Amino acid sequence: MSDDSRTPEHPTPDRRSWLERLTQAFSGEPRNREELLEILREAQDDGLIAPDTLKMMEGAIGVTEKTVAAVMVPRAQMVVIPVAARFHDVLKQVVESGHSRFPVHGEDRDEILGILLAKDLLRGVVSDGGPAHIRELLRPAVLVPESKPLNVLLKEFRLSRNHMAIVVDEYGGVAGLVTIEDVLEEIVGEIDDEHDEVDPKAQIAAQADGQFVVDALTPIADFNERFGADFPDDEYDTVGGLVTDAIGHLPESGEELAMGRFHFRIARADARRVKALIVNVQPDD
Repeated sequence: MSDDSRTPEHPTPDRRSWLERLTQAFSGEPRNREELLEILREAQDDGLIAPDTLKMMEGAIGVTEKTVAAVMVPRAQMVVIPVAARFHDVLKQVVESGHSRFPVHGEDRDEILGILLAKDLLRGVVSDGGPAHIRELLRPAVLVPESKPLNVLLKEFRLSRNHMAIVVDEYGGVAGLVTIEDVLEEIVGEIDDEHDEVDPKAQIAAQADGQFVVDALTPIADFNERFGADFPDDEYDTVGGLVTDAIGHLPESGEELAMGRFHFRIARADARRVKALIVNVQPDD
């Protein structure tokens, strides 16, 4: 019999060591997440796990450590519909936004009456020219606290078949919204355009051409302090919310806006939110 027993049925010592450690990681013995991630990364280095697979596994593990507040669409960037809006105006907003679900509010934005689905609105148009009132089409809104763990929310989404929840703060006010897509992106990653110009690690990043890349979630107070601006932050907290309100709709990449000595261009946005802006600052007169 040959002395060489390193066949597929008889792993090499290195391979056996890796398998033993992976087995131990799932055996119920006390292990922290960092040890598990280290083993998975070694497996990727050994070619046993593809890089994309590793990223998804890391994302799935990371979801258990994050809360809704980390991924929600902030209140300032929500596309909402007042219940008293005219049917024609609602149709126009649905078409322009490209969304499929819309929170509907009463007298103020903290009074969420329900969720309007675009498909329900279209059924009403096709059947009888439109309902007398959009209130008739609303589905119940799901409310979740900012502190809810993402993995718990994902399970609730799956069981209830809801795709959107309204996020409320500790005082019961609307803090934002979260969708099942927001949670899944934490696992599979975001699909970015190849021409994106954003440095995601910096809220305000100076560029070689003298412009600035600004994260849309940058607090207005921080923006004002950096540039000596005086934009109000009593209604909106973030630069993205301020610009979205000034434009009058959820803008797309490439749209531009001038506000005083600041010129804003949307650098990155998706169907739910503005993510980053290019800012050109003119000197004071």
